[in-house]
Amino acid sequence: MSLTGPGAGTPPPYFNISPDAALDELGSPVGTDGFGEAARMAAQGREDLISRGLDPEGRKSLRLFSTWEITRYLIPVATPHFRRVLKANSELPQGRSETEGGAKWFTLDEVLRLRAFFAAEGSKAKEYLPYRPEGLPAKICAVANFKGGVGKTSTAAHLAMSAALDGYRVLVIDLDSQGSMTSIFGGRIADEWGTVFPLLARDYAESLQAENRARMGRGEPPLPLDETLAEALNLGAADLAASTHWPNIDLIGAQLNLYWAEFQVPVWRTAHRGWKLWDALANRLEADGMLERYDVIILDTPPALGYLTINALAAADILLVPLGASFLEFDSTGRFFDMLHATFSSIEEGENLAARALGQPELRFEWDAVRAVVTRFNNAQQMEMANLMQAYISPFMSPYRQDFTALVGQAGEQVAGIYEADYRDFNRETYIRGRETFDATYAAFKRLLIGAWRRDELAAQIAARTATEGAA
Repeated sequence: MSLTGPGAGTPPPYFNISPDAALDELGSPVGTDGFGEAARMAAQGREDLISRGLDPEGRKSLRLFSTWEITRYLIPVATPHFRRVLKANSELPQGRSETEGGAKWFTLDEVLRLRAFFAAEGSKAKEYLPYRPEGLPAKICAVANFKGGVGKTSTAAHLAMSAALDGYRVLVIDLDSQGSMTSIFGGRIADEWGTVFPLLARDYAESLQAENRARMGRGEPPLPLDETLAEALNLGAADLAASTHWPNIDLIGAQLNLYWAEFQVPVWRTAHRGWKLWDALANRLEADGMLERYDVIILDTPPALGYLTINALAAADILLVPLGASFLEFDSTGRFFDMLHATFSSIEEGENLAARALGQPELRFEWDAVRAVVTRFNNAQQMEMANLMQAYISPFMSPYRQDFTALVGQAGEQVAGIYEADYRDFNRETYIRGRETFDATYAAFKRLLIGAWRRDELAAQIAARTATEGAA
């Protein structure tokens, strides 16, 4: 049988490679300095890419929002009524037009002011401000999976932006030393002292101080408190939270040196076995008042189950696990859940042996909700696999899937979020479809958030009523 057609008789490209030609293409050997040169070149390229979305001072700026967007997505009023209210209240932000008689555009800060006005003066039947029970702490959401490329950072960033557009005060904490989340929000972190590292160090230092007081009471020598720990005692979470180009999103960023925390934390734990390393981040956020200062705290974790991820998961009220609709990602995510079970049950077992011996309350980790979220979903090719995944782990699967659209792809290329994209750069229907997938994901998350807060609110009411009845 003879082969005919294009390419017939042409050998594959891996045949007949000339050793001399290959040598010419190879280039010189690469030493460790080569990594430095590669890093320098990549950093220069990175600065060039992100600078395309920056202002002349090197800071990211958030685009303006049109009257159409505001009345469709942000403030639930009809466009004519919105215009009438602005005309009748000259003290309110009036927006700006790019052309004579053109559409009005507003900053997000102005939108937040307008939302507050409508909440105070508008119809009580409409929800102008998002639900947040008075007196209850912020909810912390960790986005985690130890498989990379599943849309973890993108999901976390868009949840933060969605919540901010909804009117919540948001703190984003980047725990991944790659710093992708930090780049999205325009953060520039000089060294590890601008990351969560000093928070972990401070928690350890305070635990060490308590241990030393106990040791002195027993007549034992104290454990050493070095300069790093002494310096960390002067820093709190509020010192690290920096403002971003979003008026209601603050950021504790990350950079490469944060990775050293993965090596330092076990050293500290070895020196002082009584330090509960998994509680370090949660302790600092609570002690430093961050749970009152913000409504929602989003934690972006590294693609590994290390000490930083363990801190994020232990601090979280809600855990979201992004994954693609493929067998390999489903299998990997199952193993991730298995590792979470092994890790946290091991901590519980170790702590509760001592707790039972001392007659103290036992440790039990608990999350308000855990959901896997399908990302970059292709309806035409992945529906069957996604439906099977939904059937296999239904209680832990979000019913909504993030479709991959042109808007998703372009936003990623520009180191920006979908909500930062100007809809005029797209066909309006493309923009609406692109928003819909993340709006639906946020809606699913918001239902978890509100449900968790409502459960806490009802529990607090029952506790207060019980206390009142007991006092009577």
